[in-house]
Amino acid sequence: MATNAVDTAKDEAKATASALADSASKLSAEAQRSFGEAAKKFEKVVSEGLEQIRAQSRTYADSAGEQFDDAQRYVVERVKERPLVATGAALGVGLLIGLLLASGRKD
Repeated sequence: MATNAVDTAKDEAKATASALADSASKLSAEAQRSFGEAAKKFEKVVSEGLEQIRAQSRTYADSAGEQFDDAQRYVVERVKERPLVATGAALGVGLLIGLLLASGRKD
């Protein structure tokens, strides 16, 4: 009778271990599937975000380019109107920068 109880316990333990292994396998497969879906969703969100950033940066770059062109036109017009004033201003700015750089070189 004791041998029969031991055999029964062994069989039950094997059945339980087998059931646990099956459950673990199913959980592992479900987790892999869930992680795969989450990775795809994350990739999609990141891709959409990057596309929005690209579109916005193009808009900003175009706007900055237009503003730079306007500023350049303004400067060219002012220099043509008063070339001596523009030359004096450029000379003064250059002298100022030179003095600032020279004062930083003293050892």
